[in-house]
Amino acid sequence: MLRTIAEINQKIADRTVGVVTAQEVKQRIHRQGIATTFEQVDVIATGTFEPMEGSGAILNLGQTDPPLRIRQCWIDGIPAHSGFGAVDLYLGAAQEPELGEENTALRGGGHAIADLVAGKSLPLRALGAPNDCYPRGSFDTTITKDSINQFYLFNPRNLYQNFIVGINGGDRTLYTYLGPLQPRLGNAVYANPGAGSPLWNDPDLDTIGIGTRIFLGGGIGYIAWEGTQHFPLQKRLENKTPIGPAATLALIGDAKGMDPQWVRGCYFRHYGASLMLGVGIPIPVLSHQVLQRAAVRDEEIVAPVIDFSIPRRVRPTFGLVSYAQLKSGRITIQGQPVRTAPLASISLSEQVAACLKSWIAAGTFFLTEPVASLPRDRPFLSQDQL
Repeated sequence: MLRTIAEINQKIADRTVGVVTAQEVKQRIHRQGIATTFEQVDVIATGTFEPMEGSGAILNLGQTDPPLRIRQCWIDGIPAHSGFGAVDLYLGAAQEPELGEENTALRGGGHAIADLVAGKSLPLRALGAPNDCYPRGSFDTTITKDSINQFYLFNPRNLYQNFIVGINGGDRTLYTYLGPLQPRLGNAVYANPGAGSPLWNDPDLDTIGIGTRIFLGGGIGYIAWEGTQHFPLQKRLENKTPIGPAATLALIGDAKGMDPQWVRGCYFRHYGASLMLGVGIPIPVLSHQVLQRAAVRDEEIVAPVIDFSIPRRVRPTFGLVSYAQLKSGRITIQGQPVRTAPLASISLSEQVAACLKSWIAAGTFFLTEPVASLPRDRPFLSQDQL
């Protein structure tokens, strides 16, 4: 039996749609099987809330009088990139004060983005290169999300389908994008929230594609393209799930309509700034196979344990562990018990899925047909000295 997105959208309009979260559908499938669950469920709401430093915002300020062509700009002291339009800017979530300046406030682009989403005013300083079209040389002002034209997130890399578990076999604390890793296997940190996260539930990206409407930062967003470092050729288990970092997505959405609850700046000590972001993707239950893929549970997905004490691109691995083991709070490495902690918020990830579920059930969020599939044949390239 097959189902279409148009049929699901009609059910959403009629308020008769069967929508459950990823955790709820797994319980149903385990309890009553695929066939019965298919009769009851039209959409699976998935979600995550985790640091996504591959994020940023596009801003258009509107022109000054006399006009200005921005060549350098700072928003709340954080450099914003120009060079692709007179008053267009890109503010990266991981951007920090310029090299040589101490980041005493422990702030970065993610904090500035989150503040603008929350309606706060931020100082802006811009320098131009005066010419006959744009004679102005500088401009100082304050901006809010309501005082500028466009303010939207465009995130080149979000939603790793899987990631790694970081440990430290060395003799000093390491400060990493996973947070502090204690020496001599003192802790293990994992980034992905597990089986409820969006891309675990559609491992081959059969229902997710360019143009898919999503929950992004508490507002509406879309999948714009494959994400950077998209690697669908990662080795996989028999259930189609990858054993390490695999697919990624590029996302876009209007930041003016986002909710500060789901867009928060964060800072990793001695590493740098990032952005905590809530993302939810609806999985349309078009066939029994969709449910079979989405049935995967934490004990059936794995991540590689990587030793960060070796400062190389390819680091030693201590094998694979399941997410069920990670979530138990302790794994064993070389006979030694090691405590674990998630970088993502598992409870807030489930709240994102619940929020998306409520939107669909209320008839305020409709599904979209992808306009193109995401590639499944991208290799992963690296750079080496010649």
